[in-house]
Amino acid sequence: MSADGLRHLTRRDFLKLLLLGVGALGWRWFPWPDDGNYAPAPDRGIWGRVTTARVGIFAAPSLRSPRLGHLYRDMVVAFDEVLTSPYGPEHNPKWYRLHQGFVYSAYIQRVETRFNPLRTDIPPQGRPGEITVPYTRAYRPLKEGGWQKLYRLYYGSIHWVAGLRIGPDGRPWYCLQDDWMHIQYCVPAAHVRFIEPEEVTPISPEVPPRDKRIVVDLDAQRLTAYEGDEPVFETQVATGVATLRSTNGIPTKTPTGIFRIYHKTPNRHMGDGRLTADLNAYELPGVPWVSFFHEWGVAIHGTYWHDNFGTPMSHGCVNMRTPEALWLYRWSTPHVPWDQPYSHRPGTLVRVFERSRG
Repeated sequence: MSADGLRHLTRRDFLKLLLLGVGALGWRWFPWPDDGNYAPAPDRGIWGRVTTARVGIFAAPSLRSPRLGHLYRDMVVAFDEVLTSPYGPEHNPKWYRLHQGFVYSAYIQRVETRFNPLRTDIPPQGRPGEITVPYTRAYRPLKEGGWQKLYRLYYGSIHWVAGLRIGPDGRPWYCLQDDWMHIQYCVPAAHVRFIEPEEVTPISPEVPPRDKRIVVDLDAQRLTAYEGDEPVFETQVATGVATLRSTNGIPTKTPTGIFRIYHKTPNRHMGDGRLTADLNAYELPGVPWVSFFHEWGVAIHGTYWHDNFGTPMSHGCVNMRTPEALWLYRWSTPHVPWDQPYSHRPGTLVRVFERSRG
């Protein structure tokens, strides 16, 4: 096709060509509906969402091998296999195999598609809920009528369910309270699973709080939880990248020192704090299982926008795999009751160090 022909392609024509190209190489991807329309769930398998602008498809499971093409943001792709590559990278050698080609795991989020029955047991103060589809679009009801398109909310993110109403498609939608913007927006009820009380009950409550501590090693990119002198949990993390550009003047390297968790919440909107539908904006609504320990707003929390632990990745926070962040959230203090949006009081000691500083 000529350059003039390409300039006159409609968006629909472009998507058709993209689908043809993907199909020709044997790749399967699922065009998940953006605006709350219901669609059949993809068949069982290994499904992953692309979490960044684009990722390469390589001829071999090596970042040095030839690129065969790309996958793009929010494509939900079926993979044939998860494998550990002998070519690394050492901190994270996990790769996904397609029918033809390999994709590095750093910016692939494993997802499922689960629709949920309608629930009306929403306390006056609200309750937490989890997104169980690859993504869903949030809409804000306007006082003058109509709906404002806002954020995409992603699989595994946690949001505060504050109410129930009929959405723009005539179906039940949950209203979610944004903890930063102090507004409500709504998503299809079928896309949200309520968090049950037993999922956030404290772990090891019999251990005196003074005997619990968290140690983050910036050099090793590891977090260890101790009860007394005994390590009871250890995992890879991703801490702050010192060279990232900060929009608020706060350093993006994770601060070292001895701190205490002082504020815990099941969900937090992080980013620049803009009302926008721009997928490229730095907005992360529904960051899950958040434990703040530094006055700059640095926290330990779950992560749905990358899967690249063992190397710095963040704007200063300590990124964890979401199930592991939930474990730490339940184990550490202060405890947050399941039907409360936060707890704000001194809790578990956190030590962050690097060997060059001791």
